[in-house]
Amino acid sequence: MKVTRKLIHIDEELCNGCGECVPGCEEGALQIIDGKAKLVAEIYCDGLGACLGECPTGALTVREVETVDFDPNAVRELLEGQGRAIPKHMPSPESLRLGGAPEEAPASGCGCGGSKLEEFTPCQKANIPADIEGKSVESCLTHWPVQLRLVPAEAPFLKGADLLLTADCVAVSMPGYHERFLPGRKVLMGCPKFDDVDLYIERLTAIFATAGLKSITLLEMEVPCCSSMSKITAKALRNSGANIPAEKIIVARSGGVIFKGDLVQPMSL
Repeated sequence: MKVTRKLIHIDEELCNGCGECVPGCEEGALQIIDGKAKLVAEIYCDGLGACLGECPTGALTVREVETVDFDPNAVRELLEGQGRAIPKHMPSPESLRLGGAPEEAPASGCGCGGSKLEEFTPCQKANIPADIEGKSVESCLTHWPVQLRLVPAEAPFLKGADLLLTADCVAVSMPGYHERFLPGRKVLMGCPKFDDVDLYIERLTAIFATAGLKSITLLEMEVPCCSSMSKITAKALRNSGANIPAEKIIVARSGGVIFKGDLVQPMSL
């Protein structure tokens, strides 16, 4: 049965056969054949793009295509035959199928009022919701919008900012997200599973190249579909040529931090 889902596409003219993408695909879907990266079989590719950041030439992209379902059982058989580790979590075929894509709100703020650019100073009273079990909680957010696909590279609140890139699920999973990470930072949120990976790379590349950011802190979940956030960010950094300190933090589904370290080594100018 044919379904519509995301799949890795390889531009053979850009591919130099370096092989860096092969270990970046935990499912074993990529191999170097006749000096070029090849998709071994479409059933092995989940289309989540974890390999994107490994390619130094930009030969890998994610496209929506009509193809067969991703097959976790086939992946297990392939990896067992190769003596490779099997990923702890693999998405179900059903979760990767695409329906009608929602129309993207324009970044300029025309159309949907929720995409209008705003900056504001937290008000001690206005931003404090009713007490929850006797504990007051204050918002630390200082701008709007927060979704990466809605924020243009020229947004004034990004200029000279300490940027917090957050996978959507982190804010729900992590207790104290506001208090721990938002103060002093501007936040952009997104989901590499459901949004356009190429758009993310293009938008972040422009932001990194023009906004004069002081630092980048990336928060992503431990689940496989979220791992491409760091790949996307690393690729955008390389594309931009910017030298920005970048930290990566991985959050467990239970809300704890399970990894903290450099995303990429700062690039020399």
